[in-house]
Amino acid sequence: MEQELGERLISSRTVFEGRLIGVRVDEVELANGRRAIREIVPHPGAVGIVPLLEDDRVVMIRQYRHAAGKVLWELPAGLLEEGEGPEDAARRELAEEIGYEAEELTPLFSTYLSPGFSCEVIHVFVARGLRRVEARAEPDENIRAVPLPLAEAVAMVRRGEVQNATAICGILAVARWGPGGEEYASSH
Repeated sequence: MEQELGERLISSRTVFEGRLIGVRVDEVELANGRRAIREIVPHPGAVGIVPLLEDDRVVMIRQYRHAAGKVLWELPAGLLEEGEGPEDAARRELAEEIGYEAEELTPLFSTYLSPGFSCEVIHVFVARGLRRVEARAEPDENIRAVPLPLAEAVAMVRRGEVQNATAICGILAVARWGPGGEEYASSH
């Protein structure tokens, strides 16, 4: 079945290369022999972290997002740097954005956010055993860390107040499966 659905790359050319994104146009041959054009936004990958404090609070962030035109509720997150693995990136972003180090970092899931045009995969972790360190936000970031009870974060998702896909999925995953994958919701 995979072979019947696959596509073979014929040619590829970069049509735009910016500071944050690029655009590539690929010509592919479909399994039925037809050709098609695919516009691709290459992406290095990213991480998102659900920082869980000992008292069942999650540390979310508030950040203005120019593309959305508003301040969003999010989780600490960021791009993988060249040669950096997801766990190292998660630890770096946790310290940079909200000023915490994690004793334990557990993978929750990895997902494609927009596979119709981007190869971006985001790796989502839950961080526990948090201890404060100095936050080192990037010069162009203006972030506010806000600890909230996990139950309130879930309620905010249900009310539509959290509109960031990574935050929604991460919060609901921890609320449902717990920070270690167990049936958390049934015990709380």
